[in-house]
Amino acid sequence: MSSPRVLVDAPPFPLDVVTALLEPAGARVEAGSKPWRGDDVAGLLVWSPVSKDEMEALPGLRVIATCSVGYDHIDVAAAARRGVWVCNVPDYCIEEMADSTLALALSLMRGVVALDRTVRAGSWDDHSAGVLMRIAGTRFGVVGFGRIGRAVAARATSMGMEVWAHDAIVSDEAIAAAGAQSVKLDELLAACHVVSLHVPLTAETANMIGARELALMRRGAYVVNTARAGLVDQRALLAALDAGALSGAALDVLEVEPPSADHPAPAHPRLIVTPHSAWYSADSEREVYRRAALSVRAVLEGNEPAGAVVRGS
Repeated sequence: MSSPRVLVDAPPFPLDVVTALLEPAGARVEAGSKPWRGDDVAGLLVWSPVSKDEMEALPGLRVIATCSVGYDHIDVAAAARRGVWVCNVPDYCIEEMADSTLALALSLMRGVVALDRTVRAGSWDDHSAGVLMRIAGTRFGVVGFGRIGRAVAARATSMGMEVWAHDAIVSDEAIAAAGAQSVKLDELLAACHVVSLHVPLTAETANMIGARELALMRRGAYVVNTARAGLVDQRALLAALDAGALSGAALDVLEVEPPSADHPAPAHPRLIVTPHSAWYSADSEREVYRRAALSVRAVLEGNEPAGAVVRGS
């Protein structure tokens, strides 16, 4: 019987690291470009989407591991029906995500990027970014109070900001114990100077910040999204910026990544766009690849993997 194959998105996965981790389980590791084929493919290590049809082309598939916190790019319902394990790495970049979120928020509130752009355009005007905010005393809204949301809240609190939070699952008591005020989403939108998103993309959260929600926000507020692009209606966001209803926004996630000629990156003088990089540090990169590979190895060795969001058979 031949050794099971594991197909790897390489890049971003470092093939040599993955091979060293999986060879002891008897796996043959290969860089796997689509379309995937082969009865002997037992595992996928991915960053890219995995559909129902792609799984059906791999009858021996036992495990899919993604090097990310989110897993909405994998058809988990199809995986569950087929008894395929699906694993993520839910906590590898909490510090980086929280740091990046706060860095983007501060850049908006203090006009860092906007001022840099005016200097490079030949201006020397300390008011060219508009009215800037004193950080202490501002109200920072955290939508989603999981690991990353709590870490963002702790950082904002340490800088003297008043943190309001909304989470459909986390109790008011747990939010209060973390030093934040629990409120309904509409209350948070209407009151906060900054609204930062930290929820997964689901049918319930898709476009949770649309034209109606943006209209509720206080004039001159800021939106930061380092979670998933589908949480925010991008057209409505740009319209709010054009109308001057928002003072700025920052996006680390886009509807199409990377941007293309057909789907260019959104552009606006008061918009910051970063290339889905909020998760990144050298430490987090090493950790996420290693832990995703070890989840695949556990399944190949007949053990229960860490980070399972779908249980296999």
